[in-house]
Amino acid sequence: MKYISTRGGAAPQSFCDILLGGLAPDGGLYLPESYPQVSPAELAEWRELPYHALALRILTKYIDDIPACDLKVLVDRTYTERTYCWCRPGRDAADITPLTTLAPGFHLLELSNGPTLAFKDMAMQLLGNLFEYVLAKRGETINILAATSGDTGSAAEYAMRGKQGVRVFMLSPHGKMSAFQRAQMYSLQDENIINIAIRGMFDDCQDIVKAAFNDAPFKAQYKLGAVNSINWARVVAQVVYYFKGYFAATESNDQQVAFCVPSGNFGNICAGHIARMMGLPIARLVLATNENDVLDEFFRTGVYRPRGTMDTYVTSSPSMDISKASNFERFIFDLVGRDPAIVRELWSKVDAGGSFDLRGTPYLEKLSGFGFVSGKSTHADRLATIREVWQKHQVMIDTHTADAVKVAREHMLAGVPMVVLETAQPVKFAETIQEALGREPGRPQELEGIEDLPQRVIVMDADAEGVKALVAKTC
Repeated sequence: MKYISTRGGAAPQSFCDILLGGLAPDGGLYLPESYPQVSPAELAEWRELPYHALALRILTKYIDDIPACDLKVLVDRTYTERTYCWCRPGRDAADITPLTTLAPGFHLLELSNGPTLAFKDMAMQLLGNLFEYVLAKRGETINILAATSGDTGSAAEYAMRGKQGVRVFMLSPHGKMSAFQRAQMYSLQDENIINIAIRGMFDDCQDIVKAAFNDAPFKAQYKLGAVNSINWARVVAQVVYYFKGYFAATESNDQQVAFCVPSGNFGNICAGHIARMMGLPIARLVLATNENDVLDEFFRTGVYRPRGTMDTYVTSSPSMDISKASNFERFIFDLVGRDPAIVRELWSKVDAGGSFDLRGTPYLEKLSGFGFVSGKSTHADRLATIREVWQKHQVMIDTHTADAVKVAREHMLAGVPMVVLETAQPVKFAETIQEALGREPGRPQELEGIEDLPQRVIVMDADAEGVKALVAKTC
């Protein structure tokens, strides 16, 4: 299996090479040369597998430069009940990602049972083990430079803390995350974890990361690596739970399913797109945004119009306060028939601060064939949905999951189960839960008082050269 850049200017690479490299040298994102297909016989076999075994089957289709026995050890070490189900005592933890049914044909897929109570643990824990394995085999080290709007940061740091050969520089928007999210990251005292709070929005953080990766000499000298969803390994690991959710919500492989995904950077739902391209019977992928509705606007109109920092709203679902979706380029690559010249043309406009418009092109006509629909949710919607789900079902959901529940209800298909991807536990957004329900969300005993722990963080301006200087000084 070889991987190519969405912009066509990089030689095909192996999985382990792109694992450590992040962005392609031409500024594009890596994708496999073609998506491996899943046969009906495989789908029937996979239906009965526990999570770790299912993950191995799927990952083996994409990773051929790690010996099968070693990959099995890494996957088995990652997907254990001890790692993923410690925080909800008494729940059936056998499949790592339990399905909660709110109504006939309407379900939540629990993805937030990992170390940081967010869905990003599902891929990030594997990424940490893969990094350590490959670096040890090659006798190398890596400096991870990444940006977070909330949950990526803590998931990455918990996955990489103490890992040999790995140092993490994590950028986050100063004062824009919840107190619990900040505490999860900034309270870590591990020497290989460096938190940097940027005066600005998430897009400023992401722009700094991209600027550093696009500086080829700097990237090479300081051995930069990525854990954001620009890293292909993150995306392919997330493909697994789409298959698991499908099996949980259906009774046979003759059925179809719909997934609704709260989306900011397009990484989570991109994994659903890839699962569908592999042959998973997904009838519909429902993309839910908050007030930052750039992606909703595209799927409704064909216009992709990223906003500037000043036009990005600060909302109560902060992990989606994003106006430039870095993974969106992967989907557009597929939409335009995998023509890198078209992707280069479109992203030259985006990278220059502009937009692109597919209206009047054959690509807009092709869009419906990929199964996407979309919608948005506001703060008022969020509160109402959290309140309704609690009152009717005694299930407490976080703000991002609430956005997805609201939009999912608008796009139901008769006879097709709807699976909403639950993305985080409510304690991460306690202020909004209090506003909606008049009560504090529960939290695992192990995390009591986390906000009161000493915190380590460096506050900086949104200046790529300043961040690069800090990386150089630290290394």
